[in-house]
Amino acid sequence: MSAALEIRITLAGAERVVAAGTTAGEALDADGRSVVAARINGELRDLAAEVAEGDVVEPVAVDSADGRAILRHSTAHVMAQAVQEIFPEARLGIGPPVENGFYYDFDVKEPFTPEDLKRVEKRMREIVKQGQTFRRRPVSDEDAREELAAEPYKLELIGLKGGAADAADGANVEVGGGQLTIYDNLDPRSGELCWKDLCRGPHLPTTRGIPAFKLMRAGGAYWRGSEKNPQLQRIYGTAWESREKQDEYLHMLEEAEKRDHRKLGAELDLFSFPPELGSGLPVFHPKGGIIRKEMEDYMRRRQAEAGYEFVNTPHITKSSLFETSGHLPWYADDMFPPFELDGTEYRVKPMNCPMHNLIFRSRGRSYRELPLRLCEFGSVYRYEKSGVVHGLTRVRGMTQDDSHIYTTREQMADEIKSLLRFVLSVLRDFGLSDFYLELSTRDDSEKFIGDPAEWEEATQALHQVATESGLELVDDPGGAAFYGPKISVQAKDAIGRTWQLSTIQLDLNQPKRFGLEYQAADGSRQTPVMIHRALFGSIERFLGVLTEHYAGAFPPWLAPVQVVGIPIADAHAPYLQDVAKRLRERGVRVEVDTADDRMQKKIRNAQKAKVPFMLLAGDEDIAGGAVSFRYRNGEQKNGVPVDVAIAEIVDAIERRIQV
Repeated sequence: MSAALEIRITLAGAERVVAAGTTAGEALDADGRSVVAARINGELRDLAAEVAEGDVVEPVAVDSADGRAILRHSTAHVMAQAVQEIFPEARLGIGPPVENGFYYDFDVKEPFTPEDLKRVEKRMREIVKQGQTFRRRPVSDEDAREELAAEPYKLELIGLKGGAADAADGANVEVGGGQLTIYDNLDPRSGELCWKDLCRGPHLPTTRGIPAFKLMRAGGAYWRGSEKNPQLQRIYGTAWESREKQDEYLHMLEEAEKRDHRKLGAELDLFSFPPELGSGLPVFHPKGGIIRKEMEDYMRRRQAEAGYEFVNTPHITKSSLFETSGHLPWYADDMFPPFELDGTEYRVKPMNCPMHNLIFRSRGRSYRELPLRLCEFGSVYRYEKSGVVHGLTRVRGMTQDDSHIYTTREQMADEIKSLLRFVLSVLRDFGLSDFYLELSTRDDSEKFIGDPAEWEEATQALHQVATESGLELVDDPGGAAFYGPKISVQAKDAIGRTWQLSTIQLDLNQPKRFGLEYQAADGSRQTPVMIHRALFGSIERFLGVLTEHYAGAFPPWLAPVQVVGIPIADAHAPYLQDVAKRLRERGVRVEVDTADDRMQKKIRNAQKAKVPFMLLAGDEDIAGGAVSFRYRNGEQKNGVPVDVAIAEIVDAIERRIQV
């Protein structure tokens, strides 16, 4: 090989000499199935991309996060091709990969039916089997407009390139911020063009690299997420690196459907969503109210033990408060519209922190009072769009277990460590134990306020605490709140889904905006550090997550009804009423089923209601001062002395044991 035709690249950490014109796929010896793309100098590229002198080339495996995204993005293209072949009048929106799948938006005359999806999926399988080649082709803006003249939504994205399109949901996968590219789908035998789309890529080498996919459902979606724009039809699908992985995911979805908290909430009579109130505004029934009270009582006790002080703030405030805090420019779209009262503009509050700042500022503060830990179960209201409201996990009216801690700079690191330990301890008591942490930081956008140097200080403090925790740490660039970085605790539930739960945010900006000060030991006036801490996030969302985590079978300490007494005959009911009285004296929530139903139906009713313990009694039990002790899982112990049964129930409740 002539030296003039040689280039040097770095591959797997080692320098390697390859011929000029070598593609990333050739350098990696990639088959396009297990390795589906390359990362060249940190940028994702197609395997067909040529490497250059000095490039650092890394493989992208199909089972990695980036690999799956590329697989799903390519599958979205195949779906769009199939749709336009079956429905030639369909105009293309956007088609990005999303968590666990992909979607594509189409402008069509009629909504897609289940039969339509079957036809599309069948055609997709034919395209995959054909092995069409994905070819990347750079184009000028003018050429792109000419080639895509029949696609009005693509033309709009071209016009927004590098600007608003980057902020549009999924638009960045179409145009990016640099030169436009079109991907052609080519017939592998003739090389003829089968289909094309505006896209920045990368993609799989061929459609044969799609091992498993399934179309899930169709529904309406506004163009670029705005209700002011036309409503398109969105088809959702999933794609995986193997049929086995896809089957695992589909099984998880089946299990998730069984655990849907909206369904369980109705079946267990916990909560409902009356249409008379409006979207995203739940009401809690007595049994749901018991669970909420147990959650709040637990948190009040834990916070009191940890030195928190309880405060209370109103539901409405003058709009100017959120101008002072800095929220109004960034959160106005998430707030309910203002209203006028006595010639002044008011709003219902979307967060509690500005009001807690006023409590801190209400009198002089000394360093001896710090850390000052304020907490509140505060009701807040956010204008979530109707399309994203979802049961208890995305509501418009919620109660936050909100805490704001004011510390000195010197106390900041120790307080964050203590907070993280506190948060994880509480989550474990609620039966969640599989965690990782996410560190959300600022990027170069203009949505963040304050001194970058102070941001760096706050970020490093959070990073150090997160690292020392020993938990996995995932970076989330650009995900911080406008005023400061945050740690989010991501918890996995019983079927492996990840939920963002507790957050700890460092804020060096709001204290300055409110003019918060304390007198330091040397007599000087200093600005405190403010730490925002939400443990449940919102009680509503946390209860929704717990309902699905436990599939409605709450541990005894949270169960609305902890024990049901079931008499074998009517004559045995008074005996169980006496047992129930003793249980109530120990704080146990107990009922005795005295309905006319047969015993077996009463047992089925208790199991359907997911009651942890059933106590049955007949002649032999009464004669022996005992009960038949039946568990929620169907196991039963006969002839258990009443004292022993009560002790076991009370112990399970006090130790938060799951049965």
